[in-house]
Amino acid sequence: QVQLVESGGGLVQAGGSLRLSCAASGSIFSVSDMGWYRQAPGKGRELVAGITSGGTTNYADSVKGRFTISRDNAKNTVSLQMNVLKPEDTAVYYCNADLRITYYSAWARYWGQGTQVTVSS
Repeated sequence: QVQLVESGGGLVQAGGSLRLSCAASGSIFSVSDMGWYRQAPGKGRELVAGITSGGTTNYADSVKGRFTISRDNAKNTVSLQMNVLKPEDTAVYYCNADLRITYYSAWARYWGQGTQVTVSS
């Protein structure tokens, strides 16, 4: 059984910073891409940032220059450093990981339970 557990959300004033972390645990053979999505009230889930196992990153245009994604392959963790936060960054943030639980199993995407980030103006 695989679990992704997020931490680090909370309430912050505009211009402030937060760091989100996510750890994948359980029966994991291999992890490929990892990333962060967010969902604001009344909106669909959108990609915030992604990172490959080799360290290649991609970001939504709205967070470029403000957010930084990183990962530790040895620990199966992914983090999101969020700086210069804006009220429009308010959302539930979800981490995800594409992984295999055995050598023979198919790749599957797993999700964390979500962590609330609220930015006050």
